[in-house]
Amino acid sequence: MIAVKAAVGDRLVVRSTHVDGPVRDGEVIEVRGPDGEPPFVVRWEDGHEGLYFPGSDTVVHHPAG
Repeated sequence: MIAVKAAVGDRLVVRSTHVDGPVRDGEVIEVRGPDGEPPFVVRWEDGHEGLYFPGSDTVVHHPAG
């Protein structure tokens, strides 16, 4: 298993496991695990914030720069 790693400012995109299901998009605002590992505190596109443990359906996008 490959561990998901992220940093503050990265975007998480979570694809639905169902055909035509919703896609969630959020910004990592806090990393609580060691060395960039989960759990992450994420601010989702709808404004809600929550603790998130990513699954295999999660893709991390690092900002260019």
